[in-house]
Amino acid sequence: MEFKIENFEVKPLEKGHYVKPFLATFTLNGEQKDWEVIKVGDSVAILIYNKESNSFVLVKQFRPAVYFNQGIPFTYELCAGLLDKDLSLEEIAAEEVLEETGFRVEPKELQKVTSFYTSVGSSGARQHLFYVEVDESKRETSGGGVVGEEQIEVLELPLQEAKAFLFDESKAKTPGLMFAFYWFFEEKMNKR
Repeated sequence: MEFKIENFEVKPLEKGHYVKPFLATFTLNGEQKDWEVIKVGDSVAILIYNKESNSFVLVKQFRPAVYFNQGIPFTYELCAGLLDKDLSLEEIAAEEVLEETGFRVEPKELQKVTSFYTSVGSSGARQHLFYVEVDESKRETSGGGVVGEEQIEVLELPLQEAKAFLFDESKAKTPGLMFAFYWFFEEKMNKR
């Protein structure tokens, strides 16, 4: 999938839809402090393992914040999504797997791994990590996210390349993805 980025600019955000900036003021050990914080939604992320191809199913997408701060346009990530619906974590995770990667999984197939906090210096959002296994019988579409809103490229990373990928600094990736891989190697590979 090719992307063409043009006319990229930034300007102050007065009222955000997904991100709401604030200035927190507080007293810590008797000293007055200010801290810039943002309110963002919590999310789910899903480590998807394709049993047939012996690979992880990842998404590659344009992330304006990474582009703005690092000049790197694309990140490699787990399938993920915001908790923006009145559904269970597993139901939201199953919807995201279908939307982003094209695999249909049932909420009961998802294994909860853990929850952790992201961007603790600015947002402190909570992410719930799940694991699911798929095969080609579960593929319904080519994925790619919500049409008109997301531009996601679905990638399959062979398991034998995953450890090298973790330390390849030329590939921008999230800590959640890196943690999920380590969890898989410890919990799934070591128990086979």
